[in-house]
Amino acid sequence: MEANPSANGRLCLSLFIFTLLCLERSAGFYLPGLAPVSFCEENSETDNCKSQIKLFVNRLDSVESVLPYEYDAFDFCKDEHEEWASENLGQVLFGERIESSPYKFTFKKPETCAKVCTKTYTTKDKIAALEFMKKGIELNYQQHWIIDNMPVTWCYDVEVGQKYCRPGFPIGCAIAEDGRIRDSCILNNQFNKKNTFYLFNHVDIIITYHSGNGENWEGARLVSARLEPKSYKHTKNNLNCDGPPMEIPQKLTGDLDVIYTYSVKFQENNTIKWASRWDYILESIPHTNIQWVSIMNSLVIVLFLSGMVAMIMLRTLHKDIARYNQIESSEDAQEEFGWKLVHGDIFRSPKKGMLLAVFLGQGTQIFIMTFITLFQACLGFLSPANRGALMTCAVVLWVLLGTPAGYVSARMYKSILSISLLSSDMLLFTMCVYNPPPRIIWRREMEIKCTVNIIFMPWDNFCRFLHYEYYLMAERFICCNSIWHTGGHSSNVVWYLCPINLSWGILWIQAKGN
Repeated sequence: MEANPSANGRLCLSLFIFTLLCLERSAGFYLPGLAPVSFCEENSETDNCKSQIKLFVNRLDSVESVLPYEYDAFDFCKDEHEEWASENLGQVLFGERIESSPYKFTFKKPETCAKVCTKTYTTKDKIAALEFMKKGIELNYQQHWIIDNMPVTWCYDVEVGQKYCRPGFPIGCAIAEDGRIRDSCILNNQFNKKNTFYLFNHVDIIITYHSGNGENWEGARLVSARLEPKSYKHTKNNLNCDGPPMEIPQKLTGDLDVIYTYSVKFQENNTIKWASRWDYILESIPHTNIQWVSIMNSLVIVLFLSGMVAMIMLRTLHKDIARYNQIESSEDAQEEFGWKLVHGDIFRSPKKGMLLAVFLGQGTQIFIMTFITLFQACLGFLSPANRGALMTCAVVLWVLLGTPAGYVSARMYKSILSISLLSSDMLLFTMCVYNPPPRIIWRREMEIKCTVNIIFMPWDNFCRFLHYEYYLMAERFICCNSIWHTGGHSSNVVWYLCPINLSWGILWIQAKGN
């Protein structure tokens, strides 16, 4: 029966019209990340529109030291009602420690030289805390502040008409004993005293917001937060944010009072959208001058050498093939030459076949994990606004991709050795739960002598049905321990992996050798 062309045409036209109607009703949205937060003035605050802006602090790190520190490790101002932000697996693995800070702002309420706290260094304990802070200044430890799930950036001029913004600012800077200026001391001419530390005890914060005019949301949304660290020597009776810097000598001779202050102001900017508020950080990164001439020179050399090697290989192979075709006597036919001399080595099993199979499985696991992670990042699911999502995705994929990695390793190991270890794949999935410990056992036929068992029962009840030999083996190896491998020509082999509360194990029982 032949199809009617007119009917097919009407069907295609109907599908096209239906698609156009669906597109007319479609709407774009941003799936990953967090929902935007609206801010209003204090007198017009509602449940969906807040007036208080909280500032959170993260860990301190340094490019000169491998050890990060929590905010509380240094003698900074502490929040009276300290609260910790909820963190996912990726944030914990990256070492993030986000907590509240004593810096509290009210939307559209500017403040100038507001006092946060005072630190006095007199006792031995306080002197030790001051020495620890001086060590942090010497190693150029960076503070990381967060406002509205957005990093507070420090922007400064790197070239004429170009600013560089980075999500962090130093504790302070130091002048060496020989007068050498280190780190951020080059930004202020007043930092010129030898063998002296300068503490950044004041910050000027500028918060930029989108007012929401012409939009369908209530209140305003924050689009950027910038700061500039400064150093001022305040007194208890006079908070002067326009004076000499706060100096910390190498050797303290008397009492020292450090007063922490801040200034904040708000700026309206309706040209920056909330969805693109991260762009100014990415665009401010200076572009690296790529040495294109050196790259092209190296590429040409590689191509030239590769062509020479290919020509030599082709000529050699052509001569060998011609000699094979011209052989006339049987005596010459038995003699091996050319490529025939290495054909046996090519197909010989390697000495470290198991190690090769393990590396191949690990490579498969890493390749698939990297591909899926990059694919999700390209789609926007791993946005920087969603902190720790990249590491969380990578770790979860690494765990889940253990099954294909094990399959590839097992198949490669079996193909290399060319021996009949198992007549079919055999898996033992064990879920270790404390009180009571039920275990799911799935065993498929290994050899002709073995039977097929599919059992789902507590482990203690299962052991009594095993053969005495396998029961002793199970008593010894199948438990929540590390990986065991009892290798040998005719011994049993058990591989087992058990984390703290949940474990997935693979039991591979090798048949006894004859």
